[in-house]
Amino acid sequence: MSDAIRDRVLTAALAEIPVTGVSDATLALAAEKCGISKRELGDAFPQGPVSLVEAFSHWADRRMTEILSLQDKQRMRDRITSAVRTRIELMTSHKDATRRVTAFLAQPQHAGLAAKLMMGSVDAMWRVAGDRSSDFSYYTKRATLGGVYGATFAYWLSDSSEGNAATWMFLNHRIDNVMSIEKFKGTARQAMAKLPGPLKIFDALRGRPR
Repeated sequence: MSDAIRDRVLTAALAEIPVTGVSDATLALAAEKCGISKRELGDAFPQGPVSLVEAFSHWADRRMTEILSLQDKQRMRDRITSAVRTRIELMTSHKDATRRVTAFLAQPQHAGLAAKLMMGSVDAMWRVAGDRSSDFSYYTKRATLGGVYGATFAYWLSDSSEGNAATWMFLNHRIDNVMSIEKFKGTARQAMAKLPGPLKIFDALRGRPR
């Protein structure tokens, strides 16, 4: 029930955020519009404005995943590009609200929340693109995509070009940084295959042949 209430309140809140900001007042107005009680609102948004920001980010991640899951398979570069672009496009109709949310996350006390949401978003992008890595490249790939997404997102916030054409051009230039990780991963895998396994190394240190 809380998920359904959260989605309803979020939809109503996005219309209020440009005026009243990311605040308890926004949540109260949105709940009133939806006929949601204070108790239900508290259950759905236990941390108030912080929960509202989390709900917005998770909604965008979820919708991006749903949309891209229906698309035909593409090469990895195109899938990653589509993931970044789709997530940003989902916020286009809520651009003013997104600016207020971004300002909220930019406050020093919300640095941890901003980092957590960014990691969740780029992880969702890689996963919907088909990446299932769990090796040394897992964090490198997500950190690199986080830089690309963050820069593209910031560019989009001030982009006034028709259809955000300038943003997508900017993204295409930056995506090469992400793809360099995939190339490095293949080269590193070949090099790693030539090294002894960790058990052999461990036994050698203990003076036991394996």
